[in-house]
Parts: sequence; structure tokens; C-alpha cells
Amino acid sequence: MTKFVRYIAPGILSLSLMLVYLNSMATGLTWANDGSDGGDLITAAATGGVAHPTGYPVYLLVARLFQLLPIGTLAFRTSLMSALAAVVTALFVYDLVIRSLTPVNGGENWLAGLAAAYAFGLSPLIWSQAVITEVYTLHALFVILILYLSSQDSLLPFAQKRLDRLAGLIFGLAMGNHITIILLLPLLVPSTFLHKPTLTGEIRSAQKLQSGIYSLLRRLAWLGIGLLAYLTLPLRALSQPPVNWGNPVTLEGFAWLVSGKLYQDQLFVLTLSSVWLRVQTVAALLTEQFGIPGLVIGLIGLVVFYKPSRLYGNTIWIVFSFITFAIVYATHDSFMYLIPAFLCFAIWIGLGLDGIMDIFIQRFRRIGITGSLIFILYLFILAGNHWHQVDASWDLRAERFGKEVFAQAPANAIVFAEGDKAIFAMWYFHYALGERPDLIIVVTDLLPFDWYQETLGTHYPDLELPGPFPFAETMAVSNPEHPVCYVEYIQLADIHCLPAKVP
Repeated sequence: MTKFVRYIAPGILSLSLMLVYLNSMATGLTWANDGSDGGDLITAAATGGVAHPTGYPVYLLVARLFQLLPIGTLAFRTSLMSALAAVVTALFVYDLVIRSLTPVNGGENWLAGLAAAYAFGLSPLIWSQAVITEVYTLHALFVILILYLSSQDSLLPFAQKRLDRLAGLIFGLAMGNHITIILLLPLLVPSTFLHKPTLTGEIRSAQKLQSGIYSLLRRLAWLGIGLLAYLTLPLRALSQPPVNWGNPVTLEGFAWLVSGKLYQDQLFVLTLSSVWLRVQTVAALLTEQFGIPGLVIGLIGLVVFYKPSRLYGNTIWIVFSFITFAIVYATHDSFMYLIPAFLCFAIWIGLGLDGIMDIFIQRFRRIGITGSLIFILYLFILAGNHWHQVDASWDLRAERFGKEVFAQAPANAIVFAEGDKAIFAMWYFHYALGERPDLIIVVTDLLPFDWYQETLGTHYPDLELPGPFPFAETMAVSNPEHPVCYVEYIQLADIHCLPAKVP
């Protein structure tokens, strides 16, 4: 049984999840599962460019490694990273649950670990991001790593120092993938600060406090080292890539990019009625992820079997902070920020199931084990019901759109693109795949930005940019020798091309 738990159970977990993801993964560029940003991320990684704010330097570096794999399309290889990150996260969920439980009556808590891992990996929100190109499964991996490291402290000085360095470094790199990881900053506080001093041990308490201060300073120092990943953004920008958000070679451009200034006006702008509606949406999404049985078991794990520990304290903070952020951040896709919260709820499911199993195993061993297996089977049945909802393998809209635009666009045309779907699809086919090099791709929404005008001037030196605020219409007039196409995708492809005004 020990050998099974140690090797075979995690192997079955990782293999089954990867098979599910591969069979529902997009084979090319996709817009499924709110994945329109994929074209931007793929292209920035492939061309050494800078993605949309906040730049995502760590994601771009890792994505580029996957893009070098000799399999599938460029988009598929990048999406493969999302799937692998989700699988590894599930493995850490499994390990964290079984490590936090005390084996009893044969050590059947591996079933609770599997249930928690499958609850996470098969939940539709996580699954939907594991089959497309996006930053959220890598974000979840960093969250579980931080949770894993912060929920234990070594008593050995050398091991504690090593733990401090690793925890700080992982945290800094995590911020290089997604800036909202800053919500987990309280998890960096060493457990020494959480212990109450005793009257009989004042000297020992002072020593622990001093040790805790040094530990925290080490973690913050290594966090700073991890944040150095952001310095790759100005280095990438210096090569003048075709995708170069903010052109962060100056301090002003760098600050604009990494602070996400473009999106800051979406914070704290909702009315009370809108907030209440979002609260209801969060509750509905939570139920959708795990079903009523999973919801009940998770709440039992949190409330009935709660015990004071860093794991419980940390998961409660993660759930609270990310749910709050998802509610107050007024974007259409803010529900993606619920992923860390759902990850923690999956852990509570594992803890709750183990507690229920312990009650039954003490008297009815077979009933406890059978009940756990039935719950895992229930998760797979639930996943089957969600398959069509998250399956991205059918979605060829972006591929068809790109081919359709490039087939209709006249030679040497200026293509004005509007909307994230059209813009990032054009970038993917034109810059990442190198198709139709004769075309000039212009994003009308970005024309007011100086950095974007500089990027256009660098890559299309013969293009006239009437300034200081060029518009699509004035650009068409200033470049009469070029045919012009206007493209957009809302529900259907909207492609409208006009011949050159100068024969």
C-alpha cells in the first residue's frame, strides 16, 4: 500500500489529468474559454516581445521553452505549458493534503489526496484554462508552491535558511507571472512571529523573534532576486520586437507596463447592486466547480474538521483575498482570479473527506473507502457533464478568421484591426508565423500611444503616420498607395477592404 501511495497513485493522477487535457486541448490558436489573449502571449514569447500589461516576463520565458518543442503547432506547444502546469499543481495539492493528515487505520488518506487533486484538476474553471494559452494555470502552480512552502517551517537552521531562500525566490518569480500574487504577501511571514511568547521562556521567545526577523529578511531579499525577472522586459524591448507593449526601455514606460495602469480604472468602480450580483455569481461558480456534494464536503473540511494550523490559516486568507479581488475588479473575466480560491476549496474537500473517512473507518472500514471511491467517480461524472463547456479542440474560429483575412487582403494592404480577438489573431499569423509579410497590421485602439507609433515606425518605415494623433482614416489618406482593410470579430468575421487610391 505504501508503494502504491508513493508512486502509482500520483502516476495515475497525472496521467489521467493529462489525457483529459490533451483530448480537449486546442490544436491551434483559439478563442475558447475567454482565451483571446493567447495570440498576444504566443506572439510575444515567439518574437522576444513584451506582452500586454503587466508584461508577464516569467510566463514569456517559460512559454518560449515550450515553443521549441518539435510537436504540433506553435499555439498547441504554448497551450501544452498550461496543461502541464495544471497537472503539476494537482500533484502538489495531492501531496499537501496527505502530508497534512495523520495516517490512521491503514493510511487510507491517499484517497482524500486524490479526491482533492481531482476536484481541482477537473473543475471546469481550471480545466478551461489548462487547454488554452493563458497565464492562469502557471499562476495556480505558483500559488500552490507558496502555500506548500509557507505551511511548514524547518527546525534545522541550515534547512530553514534554504527554505527561506526558496520561498522568497518562488514568490518573486510568481509575481513575474501574475502581479496579483502580491495578495499572498502575508504568507511570507515566518511562523515564529505567530507564536505567543510565554512568561517562563522570555529569553527563548526573544531568540525566536530574532530568528524570525532574519528569516523574514532572507525571504524578502530572495523575493527581490525573483523580481529581477522584470528586468528582462526592457531587454526584450531593446530588440524592438513587433509586439512591444509600453516599450519599457524608459522608467516611465516600465512603470506604466508593470503597474497595469491601463486597467487600474477597473478597480472599486462597481455599485452595491453590481457587487451583490457578483457575490451571487461567485457562489454559483463555486457550486458549479464541485457540485453540491463537493461543496458540502469542502465546508465540512473547513468548519467541522478545522484545527489551528498554518495550512488552514493560509487557505482561508487565499480564499478571502482572491474572492474579494475578483468581486471588486470590474472586468468581464475577473472570475479567473477565483482559481486560487477554488484551489484552496479543493484542499478543504480533501481534508473534509479524510475526516469523514476516519469516522467510518473506525467502525465500517469498507464503507469509508467505498464512499471515497464513489466521490472520486462522481467528480469524473461531473467532468463528463462539463466536457462540452470547456472543450477547446473544436474551436477553429481564430484559425479560420486569420486565414480568411489573409486570403481577402490585397497585396501590400494596411489592415486596421479592432478588438482583442482580431488584433491578437493578426499578430499571431503575421508576426509569430510570418504569414503575409507584405501586409501592414495596425491596431487602431493603440494608435494614440507614442510607444505604439514608435513600434509601427520601426517595423514599417515606409508607413506615413500623420500626427501627433493618427487615426485609421487619416492614415489611409496619408498612404494612398496602399489598399486598406478594416477587420473585426464580434460574433462573425467583419472584413471590409478598399482598393488603393493611387494606382
